[in-house]
Amino acid sequence: MTGTPPSEETTGTTGTSETAVRGYGKTSPGGRKGLFRSRDFALFFVGRAVARLGDTMLPVALAAGLLQHGYGAGAVGLAMAATAAAFAGLVVFGGVFADRFDTRSLMIGADLVRLGTQALAAGLFFAGHVVLWEICLIGFVNGVAAAVFQPGVASTVPRLAADVQGANGAIRVAESAAQLAGPALAGLLVGFASPGAVFAVHAATYAVSALCLLLLRLPPLAAARSQTATATFRTDLVEGWREFRARTWLWGVIAIWCLYMVAVWGPTVPLVATEVVQQHGPRAYGLVNSALGAGTVVGGLLALRLRPRRMLRAGAVALFGFAAFPWAVGAGLGIPAMAACAAVAGAGMSFWGVMWATSVQTQVPSDVLNRIHAYDVAGSLAMMPVGQALAGPAASLLGASHVLLVSAAVSLVVPVALLAVPAIRGLLRADAPTTRLTPAPVPAPAPADRAPVRPECG
Repeated sequence: MTGTPPSEETTGTTGTSETAVRGYGKTSPGGRKGLFRSRDFALFFVGRAVARLGDTMLPVALAAGLLQHGYGAGAVGLAMAATAAAFAGLVVFGGVFADRFDTRSLMIGADLVRLGTQALAAGLFFAGHVVLWEICLIGFVNGVAAAVFQPGVASTVPRLAADVQGANGAIRVAESAAQLAGPALAGLLVGFASPGAVFAVHAATYAVSALCLLLLRLPPLAAARSQTATATFRTDLVEGWREFRARTWLWGVIAIWCLYMVAVWGPTVPLVATEVVQQHGPRAYGLVNSALGAGTVVGGLLALRLRPRRMLRAGAVALFGFAAFPWAVGAGLGIPAMAACAAVAGAGMSFWGVMWATSVQTQVPSDVLNRIHAYDVAGSLAMMPVGQALAGPAASLLGASHVLLVSAAVSLVVPVALLAVPAIRGLLRADAPTTRLTPAPVPAPAPADRAPVRPECG
């Protein structure tokens, strides 16, 4: 639930004390001021930035490549939907695997699979043999690999840093900086070479990500994590679902986000790509998407500085800014205006993403966090392929500009809905200073929506 397709980031069991994991130990090397003193965090940081660079290049390659071979907006939406559908449908199982097996090995394997698929796609575009079902199949395989990869990414953040919000903010800035360069680089490669060159570079980014993960040294796993393997697969799924539905703020956000995926993000990504490419060319789309990246850098920097007590409320307010992006493209504004609105949208989405990721990481018990994150991602993205697949038919029926204007209107409705739910707007951050809390004379279980983080084993 990051707004970047995703983007998104949760935690896992580490075997260290809860203070170190949850961000109370500010003197540790993983604290806010010492993130980059850690070789391992620096490797993870570089891996995420390079991977994001490739991901932001892909929409340009798909839109330009498929349009060059006679396909339209519907084909671009289907190609994107194939990846999203596989990812959303299988990431829950990926979360269970991440809790049962070595997450780093799973992540490296997923990177190597995508290295192969994107190299194959590059070969098809270089050869001029582009068949839609083959591109969709490659996208589907990529989605399966991403479903295996993502839970491990999410659980790595607090294993490397004591300040979870600071780590999320730093990674968001890195990914956003990559987004600045990615679309522009993709536009140049398409303009001066071919879409196949973009796929080749994308494949290389997976090789770099796999190498960074291979060199990473993670803390030992806690006993509770290793004992999970003795439970059945179905038991792990059920336990994850029970923990998920026990938190109104968590499933409330996911339920509202389904509307966002269908009506906003799903159609916005392919329609913005095709509209800008058709009207202004791939280089212009690269520039607009780079402005979106610049905005996300600003949002990440704000998330490094601001520490709101009610993180989801602050993030929901920031989400209002995203409506500017689909509105600007749908209204047919010029490239400078589109770029400015994209920057505003990026800042709002980035700030929300850090607030959401940190809330999940610090509010959810670490022994089920990978599974909770998987349910989060699956619920968040389940409707995105629906929105992407419907983008083409809706654009044919109503016109792409009108669909984007509707998406802009819904972008304003979503944060209103988030703020209307008391459990969401009132959720207090788990790492708030203890001086603000009133100790109870007798310990009692807290409501699920405000539950303190359960102590870790180990």
